[in-house]
Amino acid sequence: MRARRHLTALLAAALVPSPALAADAPCYRGVNLSGGEYGERGGTYDTNYTYPSEETISYFAKKGMTIIRLPFRWERLQPALGGRLDEDELKRIKDTVGLIRKHRMAVLLDPHNFGYYDKTQVGTAPATDATFADFWARLAVEFANQDGILFGLMNEPHDIKATDWLDAANAAIRSIRAVGAPNLILVPGTAWSGAHSWEKDVIGGANGTVMLGVRDPLDFYAYEVHQYLDVDSSGTHPTCEGADAAVEAIAGVTAWLKRNHKRGFLGEFGAAADKDCMSGLTQIYATLTGNGDAWLGWSYWAAGEWWPANEPFNVQPRKSPERPQMRLLAEAAKADAGNCSAVKPARK
Repeated sequence: MRARRHLTALLAAALVPSPALAADAPCYRGVNLSGGEYGERGGTYDTNYTYPSEETISYFAKKGMTIIRLPFRWERLQPALGGRLDEDELKRIKDTVGLIRKHRMAVLLDPHNFGYYDKTQVGTAPATDATFADFWARLAVEFANQDGILFGLMNEPHDIKATDWLDAANAAIRSIRAVGAPNLILVPGTAWSGAHSWEKDVIGGANGTVMLGVRDPLDFYAYEVHQYLDVDSSGTHPTCEGADAAVEAIAGVTAWLKRNHKRGFLGEFGAAADKDCMSGLTQIYATLTGNGDAWLGWSYWAAGEWWPANEPFNVQPRKSPERPQMRLLAEAAKADAGNCSAVKPARK
């Protein structure tokens, strides 16, 4: 009962709009289209990994989605640290971005590497902060000043100290701005960037304290967090014993964002279709929708042509009936529809 009262109090606090910020609903509502991150660095395209088809992209656009988080592997795009981007892989990504933009959705570019290049952690030789910054400079040049292209610095850094990750993130941000790219940047924390642990010292300091040290000359960034509804917040279980804790975690990050006058993006979340899962997802959407001053948006995990049909979180369209999670996503996207005025352009 005490835990329930605590959750209720947190939600109530989170749902109070901040007078200092715009109160628009989240403008980015979408999904992760998995496939580009599959396989090893030497994998063959359309055999070991893939990118979404226009048919899939069109489906989610028609469902009201406004953003696609697009995972890919750093090693395939930049085969040698400090070296040129691979032309063929860059073209595949650009072609996919073009299809997504054709259907009037934004794109969140996502090096899906968990804070590593091959087996070397970012911040350690040869994957130093400088080489990470070099990668982002090269990628940013390719998409600088393009409308609707967001840069997600890294998917789920996990066993790197928060202070070390902050150094790497700031190096990447400096390099992005140095090449003249004013795009919106999404900055994760360490420890999988979990909402549930955002203010806990998991490794090398709490994200909620250390990551306040992000420095962007344009001040045009948001924090990316992830949150699943299963018992350990890992997104690996088909049931949602952790639904209440997940709802509380999102409410907690909402309060943190408001308190610090920052903005957030829920880059991954997902659940199966059972009652507890659907109830938790509904409450999370309500918190996000009611706090557009704090949240820029969300992208559900996951979909994509190769995403297994029997995976309980999967919302990829199949011949079978549409999954309940997809219906809920579409309803939330419709409820959140707005003019995106909360997302201000970068200063020129």
